[in-house]
Amino acid sequence: MAKLNSLRLSLLWVICIFVSELHAEIIHEERSLYRDITVRQENNVRCMLFNIHRFERNQSCVNIRDQQTLHFTYSKMSLAGLMLVPNPSRMLVVGGGGGSIPMALSDLFPNARIDVVEIDEAVTRVAEDFFYFEETDNMKMHVEDGRLFVKRAGFRGEQYDYILLDAFFGDYMPEHMLTREFLTEVKGLMHENSVLVANTFSRSQFYHHESVTYQEVFGEFYNFKLPGPSNRIIIAMIRPLLGEEALKERAEFLAEEVRKYGVPIMDYPQYLSREIDWDTSRRSLTDQYSPGNLLRDN
Repeated sequence: MAKLNSLRLSLLWVICIFVSELHAEIIHEERSLYRDITVRQENNVRCMLFNIHRFERNQSCVNIRDQQTLHFTYSKMSLAGLMLVPNPSRMLVVGGGGGSIPMALSDLFPNARIDVVEIDEAVTRVAEDFFYFEETDNMKMHVEDGRLFVKRAGFRGEQYDYILLDAFFGDYMPEHMLTREFLTEVKGLMHENSVLVANTFSRSQFYHHESVTYQEVFGEFYNFKLPGPSNRIIIAMIRPLLGEEALKERAEFLAEEVRKYGVPIMDYPQYLSREIDWDTSRRSLTDQYSPGNLLRDN
């Protein structure tokens, strides 16, 4: 029955995409070294789509008449880590996409130094040409593999207050950035008060393996899921996590600041769970064992 319901949801999703595409205008297409990139626009909403294996999925979207508001729920959720580090001075975003999240962070923290890492030069160019992304005095784009950037930053002794891992997209996950070794390298860029925010998925067998891996590296972490979406946000720190009341106080402090991005941060503390709801007997992901895309399909 579960598989049948999942199939029905998948078919419904494909139908919705097909119906939407009938009314969407293609304004740009190109083939990069890594993927097909399409930019479509329907009314005021412009989206970047990638095609890898099965379906085209929106990677980034912007309302051209309201560019500040973050379009996706998971994009808004990714700012939840600010409840733990309300005034970061150094930030790292791995996965540039259309650039909506880095631009929001740059706008929020104009005095912070922000490094954005995107492996695909074509994605960065499309973000600049169609999604209003531009480097600023405090935000620099690095066209580089995210893991290599992290490793090199570690060699230099770099540290960040806020690290966002957002390199996964609809149909593919870079498996070398799922592993215990990679997360250990990321942890090496953190100090006691740093926060790591990872945008990932809340369903499939991958959920259990990924959760075990984060647990091995960071111990307890926040498992942030909202009712409905299949995304989840993992929020991890080196120091002990805050309780819900403290998170509510931080959210209240930030609420007005993030309102213009459409982030309902006052709703978030109740959903930052520390409960273990995964199978702890599952094998952790390592550089020798990282079949993330296969696990996600089951």
